[in-house]
Amino acid sequence: MAKLNRYVVGPNAEGHSAILETEPTNIQSKEGFFWRATLWATQETPVDNSIEGDRSLDPGARRDPFPNGMLVRALEIWPDKDAGELRKEFAELNQQVGQKHQPSDADAQRHPTMHRTDTLDAITCVRGEVYLVTDVDEVLMTPGDTAIIRGVNHGWSNRTNEPCLLIGSMTDAIPAEQR
Repeated sequence: MAKLNRYVVGPNAEGHSAILETEPTNIQSKEGFFWRATLWATQETPVDNSIEGDRSLDPGARRDPFPNGMLVRALEIWPDKDAGELRKEFAELNQQVGQKHQPSDADAQRHPTMHRTDTLDAITCVRGEVYLVTDVDEVLMTPGDTAIIRGVNHGWSNRTNEPCLLIGSMTDAIPAEQR
């Protein structure tokens, strides 16, 4: 499991900038499958920085950002395993988080983690390596590589023996047309 430090900087009681929070929040995981921590979330754009507290802890928090909001997340992708087992675990996860767009059988045949969200994502590989899989191709991402995903099908395939750590933001978006 990834070890992350989160430092939330904002105004203290005297109005001076200060470190207000220091721990990751809203951690979800399943051993051997995935680990993720939503590091921050908002419910509006532009963001109202006068609101205190971490919106990632709100009861309505789920896989996608709130309408008109964004979130910042760390995601650890474990090495691929049996496709049938991975597909079952991913279907359970999709149900738990209320995934709006369910992958088709053809999507799951391409890779069991294929999915899409109504978001604009900017995701950077910070440790390890992982293949970003699309409907028609794939690319190996290594530390420093960033993917911009514009609300389309994609999946993550870790073909190594070590977990891969991704850090990214998801911003609520108007859905793209998808075949």
